[in-house]
Amino acid sequence: MAHAVMLDAQSLGPCVDLSPLRDQVNRLTVYDKSTAQDAYEKLADADIAIVNKVVLDTQTLAGLPRLKLICVMATGLNNIDLDTASAQGIAVKNVVGYGTRSVSQHAMMLILALANRLPRYQHDVANGKWQQSDFFCLQDHPTLELAGKHLVIVGQGELGSAVARLADAFGMRISFAARPGNEATDPRPSLDALLPEADVLSLHCPLTEATQHLIDRGRLARAKPSLLIVNCARGGIIDEHVALDALRAGRLGGLGIDTLPTEPPRDGHAMLDALTEPLNLIVTPHNAWITPEARQKIITLTADNIARWNQQATP
Repeated sequence: MAHAVMLDAQSLGPCVDLSPLRDQVNRLTVYDKSTAQDAYEKLADADIAIVNKVVLDTQTLAGLPRLKLICVMATGLNNIDLDTASAQGIAVKNVVGYGTRSVSQHAMMLILALANRLPRYQHDVANGKWQQSDFFCLQDHPTLELAGKHLVIVGQGELGSAVARLADAFGMRISFAARPGNEATDPRPSLDALLPEADVLSLHCPLTEATQHLIDRGRLARAKPSLLIVNCARGGIIDEHVALDALRAGRLGGLGIDTLPTEPPRDGHAMLDALTEPLNLIVTPHNAWITPEARQKIITLTADNIARWNQQATP
């Protein structure tokens, strides 16, 4: 067995048991956080790098001849220079499916909250409108009963399929759109064909050239003005500024997002500024995936990756 170094344990949050990893290596060195600049020094005598978001670029990897395995504690591999890793014989493993239940639950929560106009009613209560009402309840913002409504999902992988199962329990009618950019050969209807009749749109696709600003001014113009949009995928799939303009103008029924193009948004974002307005808008801090069960599963799956690598490395 080998020496493993975890570069950014803090990214997994609190109360995660690392013992499954310790069982697979001789020594596990854990750093709460690291930068791309100090990763080289921390990995100098490591056989295995365990990383979530720290960038391991060509320059860093080139100076680590001992490194044999990179375990990414996420699905995406965009922070690893895969060409350099391959050239140096470094295996790269990721984890998939760890957050399916957590993210689908979060997406359904956003759909339910938007359908019931929760942000708008919370704003009214906070501003004393219920307290001053002539009647026992407020009814200023018509809510949406999900039963029988049309949910369009972009992305029919584990996450999209899990959201579909949850939505089915509410009696929704569900359609999966064709993969963006692949409409000519995909048997599923295109998003453009489905959008005019959609009541809710939930996005569960990767950010690619084909999905960058997939939801833009043109598509919003073709949608119902009551449409609810949920994005638990990646920032940039929605043109957030266009969507916010539509929401303010009454051309969009509600918007719930768990991602922004730059995270954390240290320089701010129009979506964050708009949270003080009486809009049917929810912004969550990229935490759809963070149930304790999902975070622990990342460790279990990473330990499994190391165990398989150990077996292959043993003559």
